[in-house]
Amino acid sequence: MSGGAQHTAPRWAQGLLFVVPAFWSSNYLIARLASGVIHPHALAFGRWALALALMLPFVGGQLWRARREWLREWRQLLVLGALGMWICGAWVYLGGQSTSATNIALIYAATPVAITVASVKLLHERMSAAQRLAVASALLGVLFVIAKGHLADLAAVHFTAGDGWIVAAAVSWTAYSVLQQRWRSVLTPAARLAATIAAGLVVLAPFVWHEALTQPPLPWGGRAWLLVALAALLPGVLSYGAYAYLQHELGAARTALLLYLSPVYAAFGAWAVLGEAPGWYHLAGGALILPSIWLATRAAPRRG
Repeated sequence: MSGGAQHTAPRWAQGLLFVVPAFWSSNYLIARLASGVIHPHALAFGRWALALALMLPFVGGQLWRARREWLREWRQLLVLGALGMWICGAWVYLGGQSTSATNIALIYAATPVAITVASVKLLHERMSAAQRLAVASALLGVLFVIAKGHLADLAAVHFTAGDGWIVAAAVSWTAYSVLQQRWRSVLTPAARLAATIAAGLVVLAPFVWHEALTQPPLPWGGRAWLLVALAALLPGVLSYGAYAYLQHELGAARTALLLYLSPVYAAFGAWAVLGEAPGWYHLAGGALILPSIWLATRAAPRRG
């Protein structure tokens, strides 16, 4: 690889850090729109089944040729599938039925910090003092958005039973991010994602069946299919695929910073889709978050 290529990839990856959260945050809107339209496990299963179908034409050949090698990773794939496709999929939709978007954002705001700490400790990723300051500044920006400009109001936030689903999903995402980086694979990031999705579908299947037997039936109409398609494409293939690529280029700690932008992007998405106008504090929070992400990711990761 030439010297130019070595520098181009990180710049491309840094640009993606500001784009991927727009796709990622769409899952908040999908979760809200799905209530009463499609059950959580059915939505998660449909999302990942369609995502796998979209990916197979591109990675199916590699999966078949290297099947003996990557099938030895089946235990790791099942763990990653359970963490990333089941818990971070259906459980978010379950939590969204009984908790507020503010609480979800507050819980997920801690996730990049957890991933950063775990990455430094377990993956030996190094971060400079300036980059650590940038992580703290980005977190402050998120909290500023959540508190609507009044940080003292954070102490008054009330948690509900549904927040437990979101806490579990946030912990699961931390584990997924770190383990995906810690466990090396013979596959490319895209092919590995497809194999992980397949494993996740295996984990999801019995819960979809149980949901169908125990929950009131919901008719599969055009709106349900549309939500499945959107979930498969935006917070599915595009987000997870880009996340895996970013981890490869920037490391788990820096890639986790994209989660800081999701609440800001979600606010503007809610404005466009649900008619909820953003406030001045969204712009102020974004002014803290955007330069912080640039500062934290401007240097290539070093591992010791």
